[in-house]
Amino acid sequence: MRQHPQHQYEYHVWANARLFDHLEQLPEEAFHAEVQSVFPSVAQTLGHMYLFEQLYLGVLAGLPNEAIFPKMTEWREEAQGKTIGEMRRLFAGVAESFRALLERTPDPDKAMTIEHPKYGRLDTYFSEIVQHVVTHGTYHRGNVTAMLRQQGYSGVPTDYLFYLIDRQEGHR
Repeated sequence: MRQHPQHQYEYHVWANARLFDHLEQLPEEAFHAEVQSVFPSVAQTLGHMYLFEQLYLGVLAGLPNEAIFPKMTEWREEAQGKTIGEMRRLFAGVAESFRALLERTPDPDKAMTIEHPKYGRLDTYFSEIVQHVVTHGTYHRGNVTAMLRQQGYSGVPTDYLFYLIDRQEGHR
């Protein structure tokens, strides 16, 4: 059974919020410290996540590549050098836009075709792209946990199971 995209996206927002809550408890230098990983720092990992959330928001909104790709530099620069609080606000803004898009999408399983200049054409569904956004976030939150551990700090559990437990206990 497919999970409704809004439910999946709410898990993603919850997990990001947990991560930001955790990062705010650590010294600011942990956010910007250079480490050996997929990205050079936690800040740059979150910058990458932000960039691609914006990109997929455009894809799901049906914008053509010509409207999305020129904005990528702007989004990348928007996330550079930010504090944890500033980055949290960027994520909150994109989450608000995502929620609005999900609300006005009557058929979350509508078919769509994506044209990528390097990878070609993909016939898919709106809900599958939302799932990709969630999975992409999960992957990079795992990167952040590894980066924090490399610096001697613990991570924070953001697994889907913890989201379900949190919801059941009414902590939304």
